[in-house]
Amino acid sequence: MYKHSEVTEQIIKAFYHVYNHLGHGFLENVYENSLMIELARRGLSVAQQQPVNVYHDDQEVGVYFADLVVNENVIIEIKAAEALCEEHEAQLLHYLKATEIDVGLLLNFGPKPQVKRRVFETARKTNRE
Repeated sequence: MYKHSEVTEQIIKAFYHVYNHLGHGFLENVYENSLMIELARRGLSVAQQQPVNVYHDDQEVGVYFADLVVNENVIIEIKAAEALCEEHEAQLLHYLKATEIDVGLLLNFGPKPQVKRRVFETARKTNRE
């Protein structure tokens, strides 16, 4: 069993449900909104466009917005690309590094559905007091 595997399993099932219903070709926000609805129907807590503050030497230097945060412990980054690439995975990894959240899912609503799971343990993160 992986960390938060019960939640990620529900997210992946919801992803395939939305993908099978909508197919590919829409903009990312259509998939984001649809997935948010589907996850809420499954009883999960979902926050949309959650701000992620980025710090350098204890000073805020920017803000990202995570597409979805589920049950306060899984970040979802949604793509509608031909295929996932290293830049997409790097984006998710940076979200994980900047938060106290350890688990992230990269979901691609492209011509072929793709799911990538990433973990960045909180214990390896620097203290952001």
